[in-house]
Amino acid sequence: MKQDIESLRQPLPSLTGGVGGGSFPILSRQIYGKPLVYLDNGATTQKPQCVIDAITDEYLNVNANVHRGVHYLSQEATRLYEEARETVRAFINARSTTEIIFTRGTTESINLVAATFGQACMQAGDEVIVTEMEHHSNIVPWQLLQLRKDIKIRVCPITDDGRLDLDVLPTLFSPNTKLLACTHVSNVLGTVNPVKDIIAMAHAHGVPVLIDAAQSVPHMAVDVQALDCDFLAFSGHKVYGPTGIGVLYGKEQWLEKLPPYMGGGEMIGKVSFERTTFNVLPYKFEAGTPDYVAARGLAVALDFVSGIGMGKIAEYEHELGTYAYEQLMQIEGMHIYGPAPSPVISFNLAAEGGAAFIHHLDLGTLLDRLGIAVRTGHHCAEPLMHRLGIEGTVRASFALYNTKEDVDALVAGIDRVRKMF
Repeated sequence: MKQDIESLRQPLPSLTGGVGGGSFPILSRQIYGKPLVYLDNGATTQKPQCVIDAITDEYLNVNANVHRGVHYLSQEATRLYEEARETVRAFINARSTTEIIFTRGTTESINLVAATFGQACMQAGDEVIVTEMEHHSNIVPWQLLQLRKDIKIRVCPITDDGRLDLDVLPTLFSPNTKLLACTHVSNVLGTVNPVKDIIAMAHAHGVPVLIDAAQSVPHMAVDVQALDCDFLAFSGHKVYGPTGIGVLYGKEQWLEKLPPYMGGGEMIGKVSFERTTFNVLPYKFEAGTPDYVAARGLAVALDFVSGIGMGKIAEYEHELGTYAYEQLMQIEGMHIYGPAPSPVISFNLAAEGGAAFIHHLDLGTLLDRLGIAVRTGHHCAEPLMHRLGIEGTVRASFALYNTKEDVDALVAGIDRVRKMF
């Protein structure tokens, strides 16, 4: 596997000539005269040449609006778009393509469920359960619903070691609980939640479950039928695909019950000033011109990681996360949050000879001058930061193209910065 990962950094010949295959062109860049060490993969991943080529080819040779067009380009673009939907279906093992809705990303997917499920299935006094480690995208939509319909939000706490408190979770269910919305993998702590068990627990109470899989789909195999989740959301740009494309999976029986999210073209059956009927699934939830180019890019990205093997990716990233954790913990003053090992490591660092942490923004800025890209701040998880008693962290998040040499560069950079303080 190590050789396979190393080859991803090298330009590979493509069938059409030039650079192609599995290489990541941006990784050859230099930042401030230093080789780029990109460790901000939790925010977005870099794109392999095959994805870049697919997007370019679509605009050069196939660009036309999908569905309903009778001309050749529209028919070809429609074929590629629906083939992309089938690629997504197979990748997460959904039962049918009718259960695959293209959105702009995880955030829009969760907002879609909050808006439509809230309209159809919730009333004042009903409850949704979330957790203390959620991204803002799985908190704020429910707060907006709370403002509209006076629902209640119940929060499952975390333990001191950064795991969900599964002793408390069962006590949060009540006759008014209508939905549980939970992250699969924390974007801050790297905690992998036992979502299959959580889903089974919720279903025992007759409660459907939405899974935020933005941080799990890029790193491990996700099977929606095996999990038995009712809804699942993820973003293309975190799994080596383009920005502006994401997926909402929903069980067909739920999607049939929910009203449309937006009105306009494509989601209609027939329109008159007296009455409008709606299209069949999944098009009922895809109003307007979709980002069919990005959908193709996402499909190529999913084929790319499938070609490597999600099991191999998970194994390699676990090994890399373990190595990173071990090396970082050797730095004096290092404080890592959450269980280890993980491809996501959030930390703070005490200044040399002092108890106070170096401000995460200062540490991230100085690492950037060494060519090392990390994320700093609250990572769109302010309630979690409050629970941890901090304002923010530095986050290093790894992907399949990262190496132990990247980890070594991070460790050396942190050590250098620490001595400056």
